[in-house]
Amino acid sequence: SPGLSLYFEDGHDDLDDFGFDEYGSECDGIRITAFLDAGQDNLTPLGRLEKYAFSENVFNRQIVARGLLDVLREFSDNENDFISVMETVARMSEDGEPTVRAELMEQVPNIAMFLHENRPNFPEAFSRYLVPIVVRYLTDPNNQVRKTSQAALLVLLEQGLMSKADMEGKVCPVLLELTEPSSDDDYKIEAVAIMCKLVTMLTKDTVEHLLLLRFCELCSDVRLFQVRKVCAANFGEFCSILGQEATEKLLMPKFFDLCSDSLWGIRKACAECFMVVSNCTSPEVRRTKLSPLFINLISDQSRWVRQAAFQSLGRFISTFANPSITGLNFCEDGTLHEIPKISSEMIAEGSCNSSTQPKEDGTSLGQPKHSAPLSHQQMDDCTVFNSFNFWRSPLPDITQDLQLLQEEERVEVIEKQDETMRDTEAQVKVLSAALKAAQLESQREDADESLSESNDSTGSPTSDELSARSELSLTDFPNSHSLLSQNVIPQQLLDQYLSMTDPARAQTVDTEIAKHCAFSLPGVALTLGRQNWHCLKDTYETLATDVQWKVRRTLAFSIHELAVILGDQLTAADLVPIFNCFLKDLDEVRIGVLKHLYDFLKLLHADKRREYLYQLQEFMVTDNSRNWRFRYELAEQLILIIELYSHNDVYDYLRQIALNLCSDKVSEVRWISYKLVVEILQKLYACEAHDLGLNFINELIMRFCHCSKWVGRQAFAFICQAIVEEDCMPMDQFAQHLLPSLLSLSSDPVPNVRVLVAKALRQSVLEKRSAYSDELEEALSELRMDKDRDVQFFSTLDPNRNVMDTSALI
Repeated sequence: SPGLSLYFEDGHDDLDDFGFDEYGSECDGIRITAFLDAGQDNLTPLGRLEKYAFSENVFNRQIVARGLLDVLREFSDNENDFISVMETVARMSEDGEPTVRAELMEQVPNIAMFLHENRPNFPEAFSRYLVPIVVRYLTDPNNQVRKTSQAALLVLLEQGLMSKADMEGKVCPVLLELTEPSSDDDYKIEAVAIMCKLVTMLTKDTVEHLLLLRFCELCSDVRLFQVRKVCAANFGEFCSILGQEATEKLLMPKFFDLCSDSLWGIRKACAECFMVVSNCTSPEVRRTKLSPLFINLISDQSRWVRQAAFQSLGRFISTFANPSITGLNFCEDGTLHEIPKISSEMIAEGSCNSSTQPKEDGTSLGQPKHSAPLSHQQMDDCTVFNSFNFWRSPLPDITQDLQLLQEEERVEVIEKQDETMRDTEAQVKVLSAALKAAQLESQREDADESLSESNDSTGSPTSDELSARSELSLTDFPNSHSLLSQNVIPQQLLDQYLSMTDPARAQTVDTEIAKHCAFSLPGVALTLGRQNWHCLKDTYETLATDVQWKVRRTLAFSIHELAVILGDQLTAADLVPIFNCFLKDLDEVRIGVLKHLYDFLKLLHADKRREYLYQLQEFMVTDNSRNWRFRYELAEQLILIIELYSHNDVYDYLRQIALNLCSDKVSEVRWISYKLVVEILQKLYACEAHDLGLNFINELIMRFCHCSKWVGRQAFAFICQAIVEEDCMPMDQFAQHLLPSLLSLSSDPVPNVRVLVAKALRQSVLEKRSAYSDELEEALSELRMDKDRDVQFFSTLDPNRNVMDTSALI
């Protein structure tokens, strides 16, 4: 095959011929395209491949390994040639030079993907030729080769290219062998890491039957703290895939040991995965065993452990959420649904106390209703508020079970109160013991861990440990039976969470602790239920007035979600005042409110919602006029908000904002604003406000069609096409009031205007009209003979064809 393109030649004489004698191993980037052409050696292409693949020149063998995908592409059409190449690959994998082996392994995922897409016998070929290489390289004596094979293995699994049989029969046995107690330390640490990465890609049966017991043994490895640390960091993944029974029976004892490990880095890893582990346990285990364990971590003598625990506290609390208490339920699409109220008794006992006063759309928060999605795709560069759904898998739909719970709930409330009392007392005892231990062992552990984990990325505990511990006293964890008491979660967890706004915490635990508190507040509020909002109200107000704008910003991004959780009455009383403050805050805070403005406003009663019509104009003013994304976001939100107001309000208040945005200096803002204008016109005609609609049309004609700048006239053509495509108004009304102005632009001096006129007339107007006017046909005839090629193209184009993008012309 003379067309094969590869990168190498054999022997020093050949290299001299090509002028490579001065480069040696540094000529990696040079492609030699004629290496398989017929030459002096009279070898076949496959023969030349053999020659170079097993050349004495290491550089040539490296280049062959790097070019294997090209070789395979060339020979894959012929079955015999294909097998020959794969046999060559298998023999090359035994090359004595580590760099050759590493180069070959780097190509394995690419080769596997090529085979998967092009070979009908992919599974057989992959399993026979490539899997053995990957597995063998996991025990390669060269570190780089091992690392490359580990990375390749992960890619193969992520792409779904490796069969279950190969994983169970070839990969797992090697990992088990490498993690034997007698195994070499480096191999063992690497194998544990790769095992933990693989677990999320394996089936439950495979993990349970092959890896579970070995993982439990590794959690207790007394000699290698690195092994225990990897196990702790990945403990949640094992729990998630194995489920509740295995977690509670086999994994939980190991987790307790890891949480009390002598090394603070391991305890920190446990704190970070605590929420995931909690999700895999029963409510009883969560309350009676995990809660006291978490209190130990949150009062740990190491600042780094306490820091991680406080960051995980809100997430751990969220695992106590019960739909029968919250009155809300997650759906598969990530949205919250209100659970239908079944009886007045359930309302009295706190499962849901929202007002059922009808909203404008005829629904109420007490009825099943979609809320705003809990996670927006528009990620922010500084504080991305991920929803409660980010922390845990969706709660089960228990709507059918509520009937059965109805009679049992009163008894449960009484029992939970007693249980909470017992839990709290037990936790105080645990905490007392932990504090005493901390005072006795603090200096010793800090010294030990500074030596044993000096290379840990988090660093060793600092000298402020003693001052931090002086802050830890039982007064920080009161046995509270005040107005802040509740019976959903252990009271000590709530008390610790509420303490996160204490300035002392920022000094001795984490300077970002208030931000972590703000981030997790919706999850905590959802868990407690709206009947316990009084426990969080003061904390929320404290966070909302925090001097750090990042804290306020985090709340601003989530206030619409909190409104769903609290219901309309509490939202009006406690969130609206804070929402109003955020509207007047820094742009960094205001953008959080603006991104979810529609989501928040739709939850308000009509009279309260109408008050914001007067404030929407304020979003046009920003701290920095160059912040055009702020105005773009406003236009996007107004498109949604139109449905919340009457046509008169839209005309009186939103119309002028839209027109101002249409004059923005930034083109992206203008073009989204043109869509807003179309939506407003559609609203007016949908409400049969034809007089207002006609007034608006005349305004558009004066502002755009008669604009002295060509971009305004181009915008008019765009708006007209959108009006037709969106069926904003009857076509006879369009033909009477807008079409003449659009046709007048068919002779505009600027080609970019005529292009959009041609596009609007040919693709939209012509398709919607049952009888073509003479003026329309005449305009299209002129445009078909236009001197501009693009204008000709769009005036003659079949509207059903996939047309080119005209954004470059805008």
